[in-house]
Amino acid sequence: MTNVSQTVESPLKGQTFLVTGGAHRLGRTLALGIAAAGGDVVIHYGKSYQQAQETATQIATLERTAYLLQADLEDPLQSAALVARAWKYAPLDGLVNNAAIFAPLHWDDTSLEDWERHLRINLTAPFLFSQAFAKHLPSDGIGRIVNIVDWRALRPGADHFPYTISKAALAALTRSLAAALGPRLTVNALALGAVLPPSDGGAAESIVRGLPIERWAHLEEVQQALVFLLSGPRYITGEIIHLDGGRHLI
Repeated sequence: MTNVSQTVESPLKGQTFLVTGGAHRLGRTLALGIAAAGGDVVIHYGKSYQQAQETATQIATLERTAYLLQADLEDPLQSAALVARAWKYAPLDGLVNNAAIFAPLHWDDTSLEDWERHLRINLTAPFLFSQAFAKHLPSDGIGRIVNIVDWRALRPGADHFPYTISKAALAALTRSLAAALGPRLTVNALALGAVLPPSDGGAAESIVRGLPIERWAHLEEVQQALVFLLSGPRYITGEIIHLDGGRHLI
């Protein structure tokens, strides 16, 4: 008989998940949340090797295993091969498409290079990872995909133009893949709001002013939401959960 308390405390025990962009900032939070819930993590990183090592060390303190994989997601060939490389460490139970770029561009200063770079990293790479994951999954296997989108994806505006469009497309991809990959795979997304202060040192307090829940998210809340989608009811698919303090309502 399954030990209920153990299942509640370690809902991801015995499972392995690939987290793209898992070396630092939000990716590190997601990777540590999986480890705290009992799962092992394949940490993808681009250029942040030292930070990936630091995250792996933190995961080791939780008595879980972390594997490191480097890939440049601007290169579709490297993106297409990433899941197969991860599978050599351990069969994957889930995929968290987190890696993204977030440039403060408007429509009039977005070059073709900017546009294509955002699409390659924020949209094409998650598609290639999801496609490869579905193909590697055994015919009798089950898996879960969680895409990290943004409240802007459902409320597109003029700021961060190529980022917003790429995330809106990722939200659409979430729903399309949920319809296409069921019942073996569930595909859901987290639409995040104010989770981490801007890396450029921009004004932080103005971002949450006027929200229904007028504060920054606690990182534990992001982890809880991710673990729910990775371990909760498999009857949930194609869902986009807003974790943004109600930002999408105003």
